[in-house]
Amino acid sequence: MSRNSLFLFSETIRQSSSSAAGAKPARLNKKEYVFLLERCRSINSLKQIHSQVLISGLDQSRDIIDDLLVFLTEPHSGDIHYAFKLFDSLRNPYLFAFNLMIKALTKKGSHKNSILLFSRMREENLSPDNFTYPFVLKAFGCLRLDSEGRKTHGLVSKSGFEFDPFVRNSLIDMYAELGDIKTARILFDEISQTDVVTWNVLIASYVKCREFEMAISVFKEMEKVGVKADEATLVSTISACIALRNLEQGKKIHNYMKEKYRFSLPLGNAILDMYAKCGDLDAAFDFFESMPVRNVISWTSMVSGYVNPGQLDEARKLFDSAPVKDVVLWTAMINGYVQYNHFEEALAMFREMQMKKIKPDKFTVVALLTLCANLGALDQGKWIHRYIEDSNIRIDNVVSTALIDMHAKCGSVDKSLEIFREVKQKDRVTWTSMICGLALNGQTQNALELFYEMKARGVEPDDITFIGVLSACCHGGLVEEGRRHFREMKLVHQIEPKIEHYGCLVDLLGRAGLLAEAERLIESISDKNNADVLPLWGAFLGACRIHGNIQIGKKLAMQVVKLESMNSGLHTLIANIYAAADRWEDVTEVRKKMKNFGAKKIPGCSCIEVNGLISEFIVDDSEHPETTVIYAVLNGLSRIMEMEEMGGCVSSRMVDRNA
Repeated sequence: MSRNSLFLFSETIRQSSSSAAGAKPARLNKKEYVFLLERCRSINSLKQIHSQVLISGLDQSRDIIDDLLVFLTEPHSGDIHYAFKLFDSLRNPYLFAFNLMIKALTKKGSHKNSILLFSRMREENLSPDNFTYPFVLKAFGCLRLDSEGRKTHGLVSKSGFEFDPFVRNSLIDMYAELGDIKTARILFDEISQTDVVTWNVLIASYVKCREFEMAISVFKEMEKVGVKADEATLVSTISACIALRNLEQGKKIHNYMKEKYRFSLPLGNAILDMYAKCGDLDAAFDFFESMPVRNVISWTSMVSGYVNPGQLDEARKLFDSAPVKDVVLWTAMINGYVQYNHFEEALAMFREMQMKKIKPDKFTVVALLTLCANLGALDQGKWIHRYIEDSNIRIDNVVSTALIDMHAKCGSVDKSLEIFREVKQKDRVTWTSMICGLALNGQTQNALELFYEMKARGVEPDDITFIGVLSACCHGGLVEEGRRHFREMKLVHQIEPKIEHYGCLVDLLGRAGLLAEAERLIESISDKNNADVLPLWGAFLGACRIHGNIQIGKKLAMQVVKLESMNSGLHTLIANIYAAADRWEDVTEVRKKMKNFGAKKIPGCSCIEVNGLISEFIVDDSEHPETTVIYAVLNGLSRIMEMEEMGGCVSSRMVDRNA
């Protein structure tokens, strides 16, 4: 049958394309088409077979449709658009066809279409089965559709599939995606006999909900009841160790792996990533060297491991040694340069990446936009914005938020607002970025109005949103509003204030002259260690200086010095408080203590952008090639400012002569 079917199909194709008049093409029967489809290996061949199926009038045959859809819905070799056309051509779509399409759409991440197809299926009076529900539940979870997900759980119960292992695991996973880990755990506990897959789903659920301690606890519980962990178990548990920076538990899992498992690349990469992210670079490098097989993920973990503590030279050596470099590895190295404000190196690497025809992804351009934002390099940021548009990189919420942040931090607030308004589906991060951008630029009222609009749209603020809100209140001197938002953050939104929130309120109260209240607020933070509280005392001392309150400033000065004798900034602030009150003997005493403690004042640094070129200036720097000219111009400008303060009139040519 094999040879005859292939020969007949070849003849059919040949005769169909023949120009000879009156030639009647051969016809295959249903079994022969099924035979061919089961052996089909390419999309082009499949389309040829399908064309002949249409000519033969067998386009509604379920056996043939099933084989066509199975091939077309494969994630790697299929064609989902062609599958949709085929599906829509069915006069009477049936359950198996719906299931294949829903599964394909969910795996592709097209969750909305998956849910729409599920709704259409129910409208056709078809009953979902245990192959339908898992993928629909996944779609509800990924889209955070809480109400719809719970309703579908009710349908599952009515249909009698609640204790089907595949469906039950999917329910646990859905509730984890929805952030309801309690319900997920209840569903797990109701299972009479759990296997390793179910345990893995629960561990992964705790990781998704950022309850990493519980994820590790479940792993230990699993061991106690005698369920043997598999690769997926260990990878999930290692990710929890990484999140907690729990190197000790990570090492235990590594030893467990060595005793009971043969090396596998995914597990090896997880162990490597654990050592690198937990900061044990020596162990990471030793493990990396011992790996019998490595891939680009292994190299990326090592490069990122050296990037995090700022060992950029070591990271670059490893990057250059990598035999294969994908966009993720390139982006990891660029991120390293961005993280430590090495603008020229980051941009040079980006250009090299382009020359090597490595197409950047959204994370690459977001890294560069972040650097532009930090440096205030608007021209460079605009260039990257144009590059994103010209390269057809999809401007999703992540990219939009980076663009909003860059423009706002570079002072281009109107453009930032324009981009914000163009985002169709704004998430919490998008709203927060714009609120913080407005606050940064002193637009207090606009920032607060946007915050109220955010809440009216049903978007729940987070701790970073409130940093923006409190900063806005601080910039606008809105003491009562600041107090109210600080209270509401904890009482209404159940967000525990962090040092940054206390810092904003201390700054607000201090600027308003409410020093006693600011001092009480700092002293109320009993659960914070000295190092955490120091910035608050710094802000408080700054307020003391502004309001000339020497008594409180002096009282706190010695306490702050005891907390951290090496903090040059605080010593300098204390000295400035004394200087403002003409207490020069005290200024000299503070300077002596700084010298005795070995506390050195960190020189100030400024960056300017001229014609797209970033220049960095450090106090008392003498290494710039044009140092002499720069200082001459600076001295000239200083003299002009002095004369203007005295009411003099200065010619602009003075600067040229002084230069």
